[in-house]
Amino acid sequence: MRFVFLALVARGDTYGYELKRRYDAWFSSAWGEVNIGQIYVTMGRLQRDGLVTSQAVPQATRPQRKVFAITELGAKALEDWLHEPSELPSSKSDLLLRLVGTTLLDATPVRVLVAEHRQRCLEALRMLDGQVERAGRGSLTELLLQGSALHVQAELRWLDLLDQRLRGQALPLSDHGGVP
Repeated sequence: MRFVFLALVARGDTYGYELKRRYDAWFSSAWGEVNIGQIYVTMGRLQRDGLVTSQAVPQATRPQRKVFAITELGAKALEDWLHEPSELPSSKSDLLLRLVGTTLLDATPVRVLVAEHRQRCLEALRMLDGQVERAGRGSLTELLLQGSALHVQAELRWLDLLDQRLRGQALPLSDHGGVP
């Protein structure tokens, strides 16, 4: 997230609530609005690392405004980040961890966890589909939403595979790599 804020500052010196407006304009439809507190924490870390500077600017009727600017080091870090290969999607699924936990503890039936997760995925997919319809055709927002929808569809396909494996049997614990 820090590089997103760095890129938003690189577009021109700005302050916290303007950063929030810029972030929300780009990402809120796909990921929700950003908390202003998160912005100031992130900007404080960027400043600590020498990637941005800040200057207090007086205002006529309000408290001083903290205006952020990207540094030369920040511009270099942003450029480097933009040219790094992107991370692959993580296989560290929270659901997978819960499935192992519930199997080890003989707790909630695995099929219940899978069914509940499937329901949340279907609800998320319906919400994303509605947002895609409202997004501007060919816009970056539409692409972000479609990307999110594709990830949810992949999760649903994985749940289908889990269902196939679970029919009439518990999850096998023999695939734990020899760990008891």
